[in-house]
Amino acid sequence: MDSIIVRGGTPLHGQIRIAGAKNAALTLMPATLLTEEPLTLTNVPRLSDIRTMSQLLQSLGTEVASMQGGQVITLSSYNLASTTADYEIVRKMRASNLVLGPLLAREGYATVSLPGGCAIGARPMDIHITGLEALGAEIELRDGYLHAKTKGGLKGAVVELRFASVGATENIVMAATLAKGTTVLKNAAREPEIVDLVKCLRAMGAEIEGEGTSTITIEGVDRLHGATHQVVTDRIELGTYMIAPVIAGGEVELIGGRIDLLQSFCEKLDEAGVSITETPAGLKVARKNGRIRAVNVKTEVFPGFPTDLQAQMMALMCTAAGESHLEETIFENRFMHAPELMRMGAQIDVHGGVATVKGVERLRGAPVMATDLRASVSLILAGLAAEGETRVARVYHLDRGYEHVEEKLSAVGASIERMKGE
Repeated sequence: MDSIIVRGGTPLHGQIRIAGAKNAALTLMPATLLTEEPLTLTNVPRLSDIRTMSQLLQSLGTEVASMQGGQVITLSSYNLASTTADYEIVRKMRASNLVLGPLLAREGYATVSLPGGCAIGARPMDIHITGLEALGAEIELRDGYLHAKTKGGLKGAVVELRFASVGATENIVMAATLAKGTTVLKNAAREPEIVDLVKCLRAMGAEIEGEGTSTITIEGVDRLHGATHQVVTDRIELGTYMIAPVIAGGEVELIGGRIDLLQSFCEKLDEAGVSITETPAGLKVARKNGRIRAVNVKTEVFPGFPTDLQAQMMALMCTAAGESHLEETIFENRFMHAPELMRMGAQIDVHGGVATVKGVERLRGAPVMATDLRASVSLILAGLAAEGETRVARVYHLDRGYEHVEEKLSAVGASIERMKGE
């Protein structure tokens, strides 16, 4: 397996272009199942998860054409060959479950394997199931598969989620676009990726209001048509690269960056002593002066602090002046990067869902192992600040969510290279 070697101590200067959002693209791609006409997505990130979703859609009969090095994808689902999402593909990626709602809406039945993804704790499907059942679906779990069907098609209803689940919101919104009547989704997730999905669905002819709020109203239509849509900026990649010049030193401009995508995160960085300046092309980020100050963080659903930036923030707090407390409220088992950071000299104490970090003057390079997607990049960030060489193993996790990370960091002065595994 590949590993990445980072030699720390070099300040970063220059520009990094932020890719399209992985989590948005993985939601937009299944929307092709709602129409017989082509759906073209631009600004698509070039990631292994995108390839996995393409394989899943192709297994259902979707034609996938890639252009401009993979940054433009056209999906045509005019002739579906299957309504079964097989375990061998679904197990690789959590977002595979997003074919369930569109298949039910269009075909009236679907068989979808329970999904996989990073081992960061339970992410149950029950919220998806109860929401789709409220629209008239009959869903049964047998042999690791969800067997779903409808009698006479889906019907609009009032659906209230017990938790503002992003995936469930996306599945239900897509399904409701072709349901008969009006669906009112309460306690809906508010993430920018959902706003982006609704923007795309509206371009396809859907009638939806309220995206970005906790109540989304969908008026079902008879059919959707094709469209061309640009994938929104990846706010998690943005936040990750905002931390890079802060932990390593220097100043970097992030092309395509927007504060509104990461308001709570930017507020925490400002509290810690980070300068964030809007530019015509994006955001410029640097330390204000001296050592970063410790701040406390609690992950929450949007617009709160993103759980997908908790590991990166922990890496930063390892070098901050003072003691910080990071509370994880979204996923259990998401502090697996803490022992690896401790191998680099970090002082971290984990009790349940709270990690206490006492900042040290300097981390030390060490061999470490990535345990999941966000943990892997947190170790690379720590390596940028460490004395000596850090070797991050099992970086196949990284390739699921970050496009050409070593190239982007090398371009701004980092000493980083990928070592190919046997």
